[in-house]
Amino acid sequence: MKKDLKKVLVLGSGALKIGQAGEFDYSGSQALKALREEGIHSVLINPNIATIQTTEGIADKVYFLPVTPYFVERIIEKERPDGILLAFGGQTALNCGTTLYKEGILDKYQVQVLGTSVEAIMNTEDRERFVGELNKIPMKTPRSHAVESMEEAIKAAHDLGFPVMIRSAYALGGQGSGISQHEEQFEELAESAFTFSNQILVEESLKGWKEIEFEVIRDANDHCFTVASMENFDPLGIHTGESIVVAPTCSLTPEQVKLLQELSIRCVRHLNIVGECNIQFAFHAETNDYRVIEVNARLSRSSALASKATGYPLAFVAAKIALGYTLDQIGEMDTPNSAYTPPQLDYLICKIPRWDLTKFAGVSRKIGSSMKSVGEIMSIGHSFEEVIQKGLRMIGQGMHGFVGNEHIRFENLDEELTNPTDLRIFGLAAALEAGYTVRHICELTKIDPWFIERLKNIVDYKIKLSSYHSLDELPAEALKQAKTLGFSDFQIARFVLKLKENMESGNLKVRARRKELGILPAVKRINTVASEHPELTNYLYMTYGTAGYDVNYYKNIRSVVVLGSGAYRIGSSVEFDWCSVNATNTARKLGYKTIMINYNPETVSTDYDMCDRLYFDELSFERVMDVIDLEEPSGVIVSVGGQIPNNLAMKLYRQSVPVVGTSPVSIDRAENRNKFSAMLDQLGIDQPAWQELTSMKEMEEFVARVGYPVLVRPSYVLSGAAMNVCYNEEQLKEYLQLAVEVSKEFPVVVSQFMQETKELEFDGVAQNGEIVEYAVSEHIEFAGVHSGDATLVFPAQKVYFATTRQIKRISRQIAKELNISGPFNIQYLAKNNEVKVIECNLRASRSFPFVSKILKRNFIETATRIMLNAPYEKPDKSEFDIDWIGVKASQFSFARLHNADPVLGVDMSSTGEVGCMGDDFNEALLNALISVGLRIPKKTIMFSSGPAKSKVDLLEASQMLAERGYEIYATKGTAKFLQAHEVNAKEVYWPDECPDAEENVMKMIAEHRFELIVNIPKNQTKRELTNGYKIRRAAIDHNISLMTNARLASAFINAFCTMGVEDIQIKSWQEYK
Repeated sequence: MKKDLKKVLVLGSGALKIGQAGEFDYSGSQALKALREEGIHSVLINPNIATIQTTEGIADKVYFLPVTPYFVERIIEKERPDGILLAFGGQTALNCGTTLYKEGILDKYQVQVLGTSVEAIMNTEDRERFVGELNKIPMKTPRSHAVESMEEAIKAAHDLGFPVMIRSAYALGGQGSGISQHEEQFEELAESAFTFSNQILVEESLKGWKEIEFEVIRDANDHCFTVASMENFDPLGIHTGESIVVAPTCSLTPEQVKLLQELSIRCVRHLNIVGECNIQFAFHAETNDYRVIEVNARLSRSSALASKATGYPLAFVAAKIALGYTLDQIGEMDTPNSAYTPPQLDYLICKIPRWDLTKFAGVSRKIGSSMKSVGEIMSIGHSFEEVIQKGLRMIGQGMHGFVGNEHIRFENLDEELTNPTDLRIFGLAAALEAGYTVRHICELTKIDPWFIERLKNIVDYKIKLSSYHSLDELPAEALKQAKTLGFSDFQIARFVLKLKENMESGNLKVRARRKELGILPAVKRINTVASEHPELTNYLYMTYGTAGYDVNYYKNIRSVVVLGSGAYRIGSSVEFDWCSVNATNTARKLGYKTIMINYNPETVSTDYDMCDRLYFDELSFERVMDVIDLEEPSGVIVSVGGQIPNNLAMKLYRQSVPVVGTSPVSIDRAENRNKFSAMLDQLGIDQPAWQELTSMKEMEEFVARVGYPVLVRPSYVLSGAAMNVCYNEEQLKEYLQLAVEVSKEFPVVVSQFMQETKELEFDGVAQNGEIVEYAVSEHIEFAGVHSGDATLVFPAQKVYFATTRQIKRISRQIAKELNISGPFNIQYLAKNNEVKVIECNLRASRSFPFVSKILKRNFIETATRIMLNAPYEKPDKSEFDIDWIGVKASQFSFARLHNADPVLGVDMSSTGEVGCMGDDFNEALLNALISVGLRIPKKTIMFSSGPAKSKVDLLEASQMLAERGYEIYATKGTAKFLQAHEVNAKEVYWPDECPDAEENVMKMIAEHRFELIVNIPKNQTKRELTNGYKIRRAAIDHNISLMTNARLASAFINAFCTMGVEDIQIKSWQEYK
């Protein structure tokens, strides 16, 4: 190790958002592991409390503070590190590091940038410098003009000729980008792009070319090679984060791959990148013409994918190179685990994005050059047919593979193929089934025929399977061939047995027949690089493309299977990965052989050294049973991976699988609303009035009894999908249709919707029905904002003592009745000291990592010990008495979702969260809100405060602002109200009043005259919706801080009026004691 470093600062990526998700928890954790191996003291700054990297024992010091130049500088001043790593926290860390470098702060404190130099980073980030550098080699880049004003932009567009592509410099995941066909559309796009950065690029559109990516690694000795070649299934014009990706490349000839590899290496050498980087090409296969689209001099989403796809841990190797190692010193030379040579793949992988666009009102479902997906999966297999079918099942949107998804219909297939939406892959299935030719589909979609031909094989085989009528007449060869093409037992049951109902028994029949014929999946191992004991690193996948097992199986009485959380989505992300990793760590400590099943390439749980055996494979009933048949574990944990494993509990129980912890029968009693409600009545516990609904008539009787508003929801859901509040009959009829489509087997539940009510969360761990440890946290917002979007405070601050006592009593009753062993979470409503139970989940919840880290007691460790019957430490009473406060705030990605209404409701819409600490509530709240991107206003604020109740809620806050000399603007009603209460507010026009006036609110927003906008939606009338919507949307599009909840807004204003940013202490997690 050549650099003499004692202490290194690592910048994390903050809250998960679209374009920057769990992959940075994975890369940051690997970097910290590399530092720890070298005995270097590591300091991490990352406010994302749900990550594994912020857990005890990974970094030596953790600061839950915003990753902004101001806070990072103050940490540098306090900690005095020798070096800083910028490549492991996504665009957030890179931009922050670049600013500190430019302002001379790194020099001032003599902090050395490790790995790729900031100069090199700026050469890749600043488009003009990038193009200039590549012209020196020379290498082709898209013809483009970097412009800084609208006039220049229009001139550039005419110079290149339409269609043109627009993107903003220094932005993440294609933010502020798009393709425009004509001038009018161009001006709209350019205006929005300028709000994200003062420089934008206008470039030639290469829509329809192939997009190819390489991950390249290079050390200080200039040893350089490409680690993985990846091909986008979708042509250029669709952002790589929105594309299906395969690796290694499928449709190129070996010569073409070699050409692009040589170009990649030449480019990386010229830019002098040390460590890891990702390079994207546009490639025209007929002419071999190419363009270099971009180079990311940091770890990215693709590098996490490439690491998982090849077993070559890019982040770990990049961290070692940054510390001064060369590739020949990492792993053992001339062995398969040396980092000196590129890995060889004898299999295919496929990445498929996961979208949740239906959760946002008004968002277009079309996919294009701006990223909207919230998560992704990776499937491994031996043929494209196998990986695409496996992958489509993994996404977790109710699909059974490429074919057999009866519930999807397209009104206009040609439109779907030409202008793809998030369902485009199923559009291809529909087109092939409707008899479109491969050539015709290629012309419409610009997807390479290589892929379409393989997809046609799947459709042809579906037709073949459908020609049989029983499993007995289905020949063994045909069954084997179907499995090789990625058909699941479920699909085979559907096509051969023609089943519509009771799929579970059909599934089991196919399974039994398959085992009888000896048609079983092979288990293959992926070699991992730079691991100390490659023979023990079991990084496995199952496939029908070959036979045999790469590992030995023997019964082990101390072995446990942990089911992971699958694709990140809205409502289930890194928190459950934290839970899974902590469960496997605890089981390992107890001497268990740990087996993990998960298929999300962004996660730490799918890292090869996190458990004894990792099956990078489906979390379907079929695949989990395949693993259990081979491993014969002594237990299976279903309570730490969110809703997916939870939903498997009963199915596994019916096959006598040893599910440890709470019995699946209890899980079903808590999940099934009827059973749960009946249980509460029997225990004499209060709940909001509700009824199950099968007809409109029953519905009307119910509403007559409890009155509007009511909440409509289907049973068995995660994060309130298709949950809706209805304020009148018209809305009710509309919503019922939506809800009925969500789950056919279960009726719809309608309940009374409580307004002006506090919501509280109870997270706990119990053993045989006795509560061992617990945490009660409160939402700042009133009930009606989904618990995943609400701002959480722990310990609860404004709750009657008597209420807390009642909550503890009720929780004890429920835990006892359901005989809970392991983690659980109960949500409560409280109003005037009356407490009602909303729901109870017998699994770890989203707030587990948050309360564990604030309380400094690892709830999952306790829960895992209890589930495995091991001794655990009982907390004493005083441990629940802490002197500091934690606030968990949600991160929204509305800027990514064009036209989405950024308002909070019962359906969850946040993509991530942060958790910050403080000695008092104001400090913790400011920390958390700054971390999710709110900026403290210096001078001007605009109020449009909706219903009378929120006008009153915000009055005190407005008075504080006025006393401190802020300029306050407000829309008509609000302005009158404030003036009546001696607050000097200037009136502005609504969007639809006097549109050309200087004081029109839209004009003022466009001129950035406000620094904070508080807009509280009044009620559901259409004009209110359009006017309020226009203000909210404009705030987002112009990148102005926006708040839509009166209680949160008044808490925020109160906090920044009472203390300034400079009063926030720079205090690490370790210092709170």
